[in-house]
Order: sequence, then structure tokens, then C-alpha cells
Amino acid sequence: MSTPAARVEAAMAAAPRADFLPSPARPFAGLDEPLVLTGGQTCSQPSTVRAMLLLLEVSVGDRVLDVGSGSGWTTALLAALVGPTGRVDGVEVRADLARWGGANVAAAGWRRARVHRAIDVLGWPEQAPYDRILVSADAPRVPGGLVAQLREGGRLVLPVRGTMTVVERRGGRAVVVARTGRYVFVPLVTGE
Repeated sequence: MSTPAARVEAAMAAAPRADFLPSPARPFAGLDEPLVLTGGQTCSQPSTVRAMLLLLEVSVGDRVLDVGSGSGWTTALLAALVGPTGRVDGVEVRADLARWGGANVAAAGWRRARVHRAIDVLGWPEQAPYDRILVSADAPRVPGGLVAQLREGGRLVLPVRGTMTVVERRGGRAVVVARTGRYVFVPLVTGE
């Protein structure tokens, strides 16, 4: 049985960052820094994504929601982690990024993963509940709307006011189980 770190490294090898970047940024895919996508949006640096995936603790067969999927890279990484029996729904509020990210995921052959455009709702409630939710945008607080989309015992990882936060749903409510590290992300559009 492989370790969680080994599983995350295998996912990163299976879904190379360069495949999810605009052509001008591809030569810089190996750098451990955020890279510009479009319109002020970025593809997070690999060490940040790695840390978030480790905190998320994705298992084979999980149903995962990827909020702020951007280029589709994190959606593809999550698809590698859930394997052929899992499912990943990526959501993005920007129509151009949702189309491009979805095309990237499809071109890379991740059939159990889709990127959707979120309109007037946070997340993708029509496919809830999820085992895991990853958020790649900074929230002012833990969004109740996302906690509602978690199954009981499910886990949510997101930056809250710059601090990476791990939340589990217990007894129908959010319980913060860890806060670790300071990060800079674009603001989360919550509608809450």
C-alpha cells in the first residue's frame, strides 16, 4: 500500500501541470510558483497544491468537488486520486475558464471528471453530497453552502482569510480540525 504522499506524487506525474497551462506559461511549469492563466487568475504553485491534496486525504472511489478549478489541473489531479470508481466535479464561475479547464480535462482523458460553470450558486449542489471538497480561493469564513454539500464525515480544505483550514462535517455541522500555513489566493465568490 502506498503512502498518501506517494499517491499525491503519482497523481502529479499522471497529470503534468504543463498540460493545463497556456502555451506561453508551459516552459515554466516546473517552477514552484503561481503562473498566470488569464484575467488575474493563476495556477497555484505545485507545493501549495501538494499540501492541499495531502490535507484533503482523498481515497479511491471518493466523490470530490473542486471549487475554483481554473485550468482544470486540480480537477485532473483529483481524478487521478479517486481512480476509475470515483468522480470529480470541478466548478468555475468564469465562463472562459470553465470552458478551457473542461477542455483541458477532457483532452487529458480524465473521463470521470468534468468542469462545470457555477452560476448563482457556490459549489455544485445537484451532485451532492461529496466525500471531499477542495477550494482554491480564499474565503472570509467557512462557507455553510459548501458544508451542506459534504456528506457526514466528509472533509473540506480551503484557505480562510489566508490560513489553510481543514473542516469536517460532524453531526451536520462544520468542525474545524486543523489550521496550517499562510497562503495567498484569489478571493472566493461565495454569494453568502
